[in-house]
Amino acid sequence: MNSAFESPIPPTAAPLLQGASNFRDIGGYRSTRGQRVRRGQVFRSDHLAGLTDADVARLQALGVGHSLDFRGVNECAATPYNIPGVQRVALTIEPTVIARMQALVAQGVVPTTDETVDLMRETYRDFVNRNAGTFGRFMKHLLEQPTPQVFHCTAGKDRTGFAAALLLSALGVERETIEHDYLLTNRLYRRDPRMEGNGHPHVMKVLWQVQPEFLHAAFDAVDAQHGGMDDYLYGAIGLTPQEVAELQRLLLED
Repeated sequence: MNSAFESPIPPTAAPLLQGASNFRDIGGYRSTRGQRVRRGQVFRSDHLAGLTDADVARLQALGVGHSLDFRGVNECAATPYNIPGVQRVALTIEPTVIARMQALVAQGVVPTTDETVDLMRETYRDFVNRNAGTFGRFMKHLLEQPTPQVFHCTAGKDRTGFAAALLLSALGVERETIEHDYLLTNRLYRRDPRMEGNGHPHVMKVLWQVQPEFLHAAFDAVDAQHGGMDDYLYGAIGLTPQEVAELQRLLLED
């Protein structure tokens, strides 16, 4: 296996947290220059409202000082949390795919699997084009608060998945490795029917898992509409070359 492909989550590893199945360290991957992303600095996760006391102690032991929360207003109200010593930062991105799905259902339309995939692809293009400012604030927060942080949404797969892809791209990790990290969600995340709501099984399966096509839609939009990742980071995301270099200094081992 390519050394850049070394996963920080061994296949047989026990979950790091019991109350957040998709919590994981994004460290351990190698950049195209051979530098390894630092472990213990940035974590990605599903929502943190179900943490046990042991989980909270674990977060505190990891030194996590901030949680960057991409959930929408109703999602936060449904599953609020308050973790001692961890400051929650709202980076609100409403789950537009849910609204689109509800609109179809209201019209008596049941999307096919392919149509649901297309809705998800459109959602990822929206991340690139409509939510760049929010993802820019995410990147700048990592620069401004260089202590361990966790970022998350509800399932830790779409908004969180794109945020992880953006960060790893800025650190020089190749796309094949980024996709590997992205698809780990299908192995780790424990689906919760109470949060998914009612829906046709084929639709729910698409909405609550990840597929390479979703991430490819985002990367294609970055390349076709923004001139590639560097131009996207320096343009729509709002980082300077100096800030990207500082992010690399903070999060890459020498």
